[in-house]
Amino acid sequence: MSPDLDLTAVPTGRNALRRLLHLDARVFEAAAARHWPGAERVLPRLSRSANHGVLWFATAAAMAASRTPRSRRAAVRGLASLGLASLTINTLGKRSVRRARPVLDPVPLVRQLKRQPITTSFPSGHAASAAAFATGVALESPAWGAAVAPVAFSVAASRVYTGVHFPSDVLAGAALGAGAAFLVRRLVPTRAEVWRPARPRAEAPALPEGDGLVVVANRASGTADRVRALHEALPKAEVLECAPEEIRDTLAKAAARARVLGVCGGDGTVNAAAEVALRHGLPLAVLPGGTLNHFAYDLGVEDERDLARAVRHGEAVRVDAGRFVTADGSGLFLNTLSLGVYPELVRARDRWSHRVGGWPAGVLGALRVLRADEHPLEVEVSGERRPLWLLFVGNGVYHRMGLTPGRRTDLADGLLDVRVVHGSRRPALRLLAAAVAGPLTRSPAHAEVQVNRLRLTGIAPGTPLAYDGEVTAVSGEVTLVKLPEALTVYRPLRES
Repeated sequence: MSPDLDLTAVPTGRNALRRLLHLDARVFEAAAARHWPGAERVLPRLSRSANHGVLWFATAAAMAASRTPRSRRAAVRGLASLGLASLTINTLGKRSVRRARPVLDPVPLVRQLKRQPITTSFPSGHAASAAAFATGVALESPAWGAAVAPVAFSVAASRVYTGVHFPSDVLAGAALGAGAAFLVRRLVPTRAEVWRPARPRAEAPALPEGDGLVVVANRASGTADRVRALHEALPKAEVLECAPEEIRDTLAKAAARARVLGVCGGDGTVNAAAEVALRHGLPLAVLPGGTLNHFAYDLGVEDERDLARAVRHGEAVRVDAGRFVTADGSGLFLNTLSLGVYPELVRARDRWSHRVGGWPAGVLGALRVLRADEHPLEVEVSGERRPLWLLFVGNGVYHRMGLTPGRRTDLADGLLDVRVVHGSRRPALRLLAAAVAGPLTRSPAHAEVQVNRLRLTGIAPGTPLAYDGEVTAVSGEVTLVKLPEALTVYRPLRES
């Protein structure tokens, strides 16, 4: 070792840590000595409200109550991020660094919490939860994230203000919480990340103020608020509200004078509008207003803001449609068509989904099928008569298919997604087992195929056929065909 080397000039890790801790304490004392206008009544209460995540659970409930898919997804992602952050803090963070809480002498008594925490100080669990929830929400919905962020920041700041944490505790907790949110996104990508580029793009009129757009709204769907918001965004659009039994006549009258036909309602109402739009060669603008809104959500239109943006800029795509042809006529389906017990299962599921959620409602529908003990449907396929418990046909491939609704990422794939449960011994019990276990594809009695045309014969008279929430009776022969890129529909476009 050289005798000229001065070891005291080389800061050790211990010395650097000691300096950081000293600086941390000085900042804490400065914050305690500073007057925070208006904070005495707010920050201590806000800090207490965040105990055990109560504030964030209440915020998530309020977000979910808005009943928009984006809000619900943001609430769920926020809570998932909070849960991961809390788990990490309680299992690793607090036990790894046993730092004592700050001494409360510099903190005015009016700021101090009535019940002081007894856990170690580093890192701040409140700051971690606040940052995790706010970041998770923002990753799914920037608008909700902007609303939640000031509250989360205030909760984090309140931990220093009330004297229960040093500033570095809060910064470390916030960093850990934000990291938890990004880890959740890595495990479960946001809708924006899995959003496929819109294709194929279509030419459609750009209506900056909605001039030429005629929107028919199903009054029974409770769409008044959404229609009002759309009209505020597109003030020159014409809005016609009508009863369910007047939908088809009103759509026909609207199409006669519209450049763009708009519709607000559930999947059955949208189905009727698509028929009229195809017949008149008009582009369709869909505003979701029903319970499930499969077509609008798979399309990428979740609320009036999405639709207004697309209409203003003329952003549209071409999508497929499915058509069924019987001896008595024909019909269109944008989502699904089913024969056998599935129509009854869907009716039962829809009856309960708004109360208990999609998956439990699917199980209740399966229980209804199980109790009914109905006989399998018999159809003739390729000259051979076969018993089928149910037949499901999707307009496009569903990537998660069970008794709860699946999702499609491509509405112009040119395919009919055909899935069946074969008629066999105790098929209803097998169907229930599939509902409990997961996707329908796990059922041993299940088969699937993707085609662009399907012909069924030998169907008994009066057999119910369900399509997009509507039910009709068929008999004899049913032919299903795919109509590739048949319909032009507005949707907001996102670059890949």
